[in-house]
Formats: sequence, structure tokens, C-alpha cells
Amino acid sequence: MKKIILSISLAMAIAVAFAQQPTREIDDINEDNSWLKLGLNFGVPVGDIGDYSSFAFGVDVAAQFMRTDNYGLGVASGYTNYFKKSEVAGAEDFGAIPLGVMFRYYPQPSGIFVGTDVGYTFLTDGLMSDGGFYIRPQVGYHNYDWNLFAFYNQVFTSDPAADVQAIGVAATYNIRFK
Repeated sequence: MKKIILSISLAMAIAVAFAQQPTREIDDINEDNSWLKLGLNFGVPVGDIGDYSSFAFGVDVAAQFMRTDNYGLGVASGYTNYFKKSEVAGAEDFGAIPLGVMFRYYPQPSGIFVGTDVGYTFLTDGLMSDGGFYIRPQVGYHNYDWNLFAFYNQVFTSDPAADVQAIGVAATYNIRFK
């Protein structure tokens, strides 16, 4: 719960800090302020789920609109497969399909960025839960074409023993809207 409050507080502080900057309207979408992000992620399950899964690998897809020069908003999704540990009897691979909103803060046109994705993740293939609220804070490096970042991902399910947690790295490529 502390992580949720911290992430929401961070997003609100960023929004307030940049409220005075000129903002763009959604009909101002062009190749300089909006893009599709496609990429790959690799993670290591932690917490209870780490007893059943050895690693996670997936694809990320997101659409981002730069509301100001430093603050981006968008939608995020993808698919991550959590691979079972071979030595655990009865364990099976399972998947996670997130659907959420993304918030990003870019202090400079190129360099360090911070952000988070929040939303709902649908879990597949026989876990004790069908899904739950997720949060994915990130810190990384960006330039005009690429984003490289580290993340922590947690899916909060109705059964805390089935919460899915992972730490990992990801890379996304920016495809510009025309």
C-alpha cells in the first residue's frame, strides 16, 4: 500500500509542478509529441510467486502523448509470460496482460526519466486469481528513439498469496505518429 501511495503522490507532485507549463491538447498530436512504444521486458519473479516461477519474459506496447515538454500520458499494455520452475511439481507457466495508464516525467529531451504504469492486469492459465490492480514504477534512460529502464511490477490480487511481483529491465522503441 505504501508503494501505491508513493506512486500516486509522485504523479500528483509532477502534475502540480508542471501545471504552469504550456499544455498541448489531444488534437495537437504530431510526430514530435506522440508515439507508439514497442519493446521487450525481462524480469525475475520475487515474493511468493518466485517459489513457482523462475523468470518472466514479455512484450510491451504503449501509446504516449506529451502533454507538456516534460510530462507524458498514455495507455500501456502487453503480455508477459512467467515460466515455471522445473523442480516444482504442479507448477505451470502463466501469463499477465496489463491494461493501464502510463505517466512519465522527462526532465530533459534526452537522459534520465521516471514514471509508472497503473491499471488492471488479467492473469491467465490457472493461477488462484484472474487478475488485479497493478503498479509498475520505472526509472531509466531515454532518447529520441529508445527507452531503457528498470522496473518493479506488482499485481495485487484478492488472495495476497497469489500477488505477482517481479523486478526487471525493459527496452522500448519509439514509432512516431504522423
